[in-house]
Amino acid sequence: MTDPAFQSAKSLAGLVRRGRVGCLELLDHFIARVERYDGQLNAVVVRDFERARKRARAMDRKGAKAEGGPLFGVPMTVKESFDIAGLPTTWGDPAFKDTRATRDALAVRRLAAAGAVIFGKTNVPLNLADWQSFNAIYGTTNNPWDTALSPGGSSGGAAAALAAGLTGLEVGSDIGASIRNPAHYCGVFGHKPTWGICPPLGQALGGAVAQSDISVIGPMARSAADLALALDVIAGPEEIEARGLRLALPPPRVKGFAGLRVAIMATDPNLDTDDELVGKLEELGKFLRRQGAKVSTTARPEFDTRAAHRNYVLMLRATTSARQSDAAMETWRRVAARLGPEDNTYLGLMARGNIMSHRDFLRLDEERQVMRRAWGAFFREWDVLLCPAAASAAQPHDHKGERHERLITVNNKRVPTTDQLFWAGISCHFLLPGTVAPLGFTSAGLPLGVQIVGPQYGDRATIHLAHLLERAWQGFVPPPGFA
Repeated sequence: MTDPAFQSAKSLAGLVRRGRVGCLELLDHFIARVERYDGQLNAVVVRDFERARKRARAMDRKGAKAEGGPLFGVPMTVKESFDIAGLPTTWGDPAFKDTRATRDALAVRRLAAAGAVIFGKTNVPLNLADWQSFNAIYGTTNNPWDTALSPGGSSGGAAAALAAGLTGLEVGSDIGASIRNPAHYCGVFGHKPTWGICPPLGQALGGAVAQSDISVIGPMARSAADLALALDVIAGPEEIEARGLRLALPPPRVKGFAGLRVAIMATDPNLDTDDELVGKLEELGKFLRRQGAKVSTTARPEFDTRAAHRNYVLMLRATTSARQSDAAMETWRRVAARLGPEDNTYLGLMARGNIMSHRDFLRLDEERQVMRRAWGAFFREWDVLLCPAAASAAQPHDHKGERHERLITVNNKRVPTTDQLFWAGISCHFLLPGTVAPLGFTSAGLPLGVQIVGPQYGDRATIHLAHLLERAWQGFVPPPGFA
């Protein structure tokens, strides 16, 4: 049997179902890889091996025919921010180091009911607020393509574990590219669903139950088919809504490349984007034309992207302000007063967003709703929009100061790391699905991803295109040294 470490979750479940491997045997294979390789990555930071083994043994006794489930026997991990009863949920914050969840998150319960064997949790940045994954509790996670580089964040441990073959499947969360950025940095697949279709209950500090604006949970994997499979498992209304609501995502409009209507947005004046990444997107556009797709490099939704980005940063920071302490809010009031209302730097927008009144938030939401309708009109003409997930390939670790003070290198220039929030907000701020699939590699051998944006509830279409590209353009490639 081929080493299962880099097989898809769908294939792993098939091996168990056909009796080619037992649940415990498969779990132990992944545990052995964690014990062998994770010392250099620090991705799987919460380990629940013995309880997972107990579950796997019980599943072996019952057999797939008795218990079933599309993920039966698949060993997997989840992002540290998801509750698992008996394990810590800290979001990397030392204040929560000694807390233990009393109940599994809804997504965890659904994955387990589908047969997954969850054996650990993967690393995150403090409060899930960085495109790196380091914190004072668990330390720093490294990128398996180059351990001097970040795997991205905030689902960075998830992406690193998938790329290195330490887990069969993952689930992350995303409010600012936290699924899409690490998928891009590590060369794996990630799906940021349409807002609201995957209940995040149990993925919040302190037992909070309200779903945040913009924020979603979604699957990460080594194949597009796994994204579709895991999305089917975790999507659908929670109990309080299920009495009157059901989820019915439409199928893709076309089955193949022929007739697909694709807009490509490789650059934008709001930020610098790496030339190699732009070039790969342009190559992909030419390939799609050759396959019979209609491709435009100029089609855009009819709104000012600068205004859209400003709106996103303000509403993003207002949404995450609930995580701020009273003392921090006083500091942000002073920063906002010092910078003034006309300061549209990231720091100025963040400060004003953090202290925003509900009245101002509603005014911004009205602006956003107008832009959402412009997106709706755009997607009547186009099936998908392809764009970057980040400004560049993976960047070196840099833990000095605050994120808004740090710089990254793009096209040999030092630019603010927060600029790349533009590519984060292009889909999530407007509640749209965004799938990241492998695009290719830089001249230095680092993975690049393409972000596939679709209309609201067009999740099946974006994942389907990722599947087509996986077969005909670029699939997952294991990083050297882990295969």
